[in-house]
Amino acid sequence: MGRKKTKPFFEDIEVIDAGAKGKSIAKAPDGKVIFLTNAIPGDVVDIQVFKKRKAYYEGNATNFKSLSDKRTTPVCEHFGTCGGCKWQHMSYVHQLFFKEQEVVNNLQRIGKVDLPEITPILGSEKKYFYRNKMEFSFSDSRWLSLDEIKSDQQINDRNALGFHIPGMWDKILDLNKCHLQADPSNAIRTKVKEFATKNELPFFNARNQQGLLRSLMIRTTSTNQIMVLVQFFYEDVEKRTLLLNYIKEQFPEITSLQYVVNTKGNDTIYDQEVICFHGKDFIEEEMEGLRFKINAKSFYQTNSEQAFELYKITRDFAGLTGNELVYDLYTGTGTIAQFVSKKAKHVIGVESVPEAIADAKINAEHNKIDNVEFYVGDMKKVFTAGFVDQHGMPDVIITDPPRDGMHKDVVAQILSIAPKKIVYVSCNSATQARDLALLDESYKVSKTQAVDMFPQTHHVENVVLLELR
Repeated sequence: MGRKKTKPFFEDIEVIDAGAKGKSIAKAPDGKVIFLTNAIPGDVVDIQVFKKRKAYYEGNATNFKSLSDKRTTPVCEHFGTCGGCKWQHMSYVHQLFFKEQEVVNNLQRIGKVDLPEITPILGSEKKYFYRNKMEFSFSDSRWLSLDEIKSDQQINDRNALGFHIPGMWDKILDLNKCHLQADPSNAIRTKVKEFATKNELPFFNARNQQGLLRSLMIRTTSTNQIMVLVQFFYEDVEKRTLLLNYIKEQFPEITSLQYVVNTKGNDTIYDQEVICFHGKDFIEEEMEGLRFKINAKSFYQTNSEQAFELYKITRDFAGLTGNELVYDLYTGTGTIAQFVSKKAKHVIGVESVPEAIADAKINAEHNKIDNVEFYVGDMKKVFTAGFVDQHGMPDVIITDPPRDGMHKDVVAQILSIAPKKIVYVSCNSATQARDLALLDESYKVSKTQAVDMFPQTHHVENVVLLELR
């Protein structure tokens, strides 16, 4: 029987940098990189390795010998247990520094492209309470702290309404207060849990697939409209009506109260019927005089104020004069397309999600914009030479792909038609850099600016202007 290998333990190691996915970086005595999840640059720590690879280690700081001057006190009592806001212990100015550094490093290391002078990252005015959409899960077997597990006290209330514990699909952290979404989000979540518990409405058990209450979604807008959607696992008219009537009466400011009865194994609602119980079946966001209808399934940037800044940078980079034909690839609900339309001759948006395109067309009609068109389909199949022949050669392409970046066929098509400018908006600078390397044969990077959409996290958006060589 083989002897169990012990994992390395390192003492007095200085954390030197922040890397991808929010992990911090240190160097082991043997020169290998150590990735840490619970320390920040400037800390000096002892490290217990839990994963050993040929080129690196992964570990946790078990003892802090000295703390970094980049630290700050987290405001949330759930910090360290909850999977969100992982950089809450780092002061905001340093969060911005490491986000910008990651973007620049990716463009240089992966993209290997020449960069202009870097425009400083645009920080968010709101550091907390900036999200306009939150989704919370119900559970009848909440996550127990180590102290609770070790105590002799019998725990009768196991109900939870909150977030999944990282890496544990069936464990939910019961939230007291979340600092991500402004009032009345916390009040709605707290009151719903209290009422459901008091009235013995069964909370969901993901492992056993039983229980009435599955999830709670809250969406808000700058126009003071609120959407609440409750997801039930099965239909129980009496209990469903009891809860929804309570929410309606307790929070009259809710303008859209909806529900879903979802009996399938996962809680995604995109293939489910959403039923409006009270108010309208949508809410509206406003941006520079444009109004956008948002339904329960709509995609909309979750930081409204920073989305406005991101779109202004995108339009500024495009440098439109009113004479350009613009293609907006991965247009989503057409927000960017409509936002730039008043500065363009014509805008064509393409997106793979039919519901998103339906929203885009409704919003364009609602905003009385007649110089935009929207088409639905798989980008690499829709965005072809035939499509360009039919709709015209674009002067500017704006592209805002998902985290995986653009398909190589889409990149090849862009190179083939060679528009004068490309404005590339990305939520993943690593895949953006990969695509820039492919475009480098014909395009130079003229501008680049990171935008912080998600304070207290490692996530960052980046906008790049490419111009034909």
